[in-house]
Amino acid sequence: MAKVLEGLYYSESHEYVRVEGDFGFIGITDYAQNALGNVVYVDMPEVDDEVSAGEEFGAVESVKAASDLMSPVTGVVVEVNEALDDQPELVNQDAYENWIIKVKISDKSELDDLMDAKAYAAFCEK
Repeated sequence: MAKVLEGLYYSESHEYVRVEGDFGFIGITDYAQNALGNVVYVDMPEVDDEVSAGEEFGAVESVKAASDLMSPVTGVVVEVNEALDDQPELVNQDAYENWIIKVKISDKSELDDLMDAKAYAAFCEK
């Protein structure tokens, strides 16, 4: 079974957001990286790009498939995980440690539309 961490917010498209103050660290879940298989490329936005909740901000490509990344929240990209440029497989090693983008969240009320760990675990079992 996929690892689901407490204290994160989860989307139905299998992204998570870890909130620290006004910032959110967004990545794909363990369930998603497991479904994708070996990740070979992560397409990320640029710093200062805006992302919108429910809209695409990049893609993850694996040996099996390519999958669009959907932002769970609206905000401005303040950092991208540059380590993934050279080592996209880090997402497979630990999806929660190796976030993809860090955003300054515009509207924290959007978090209310996301699932907690218990709800996400149940969602993945369906």
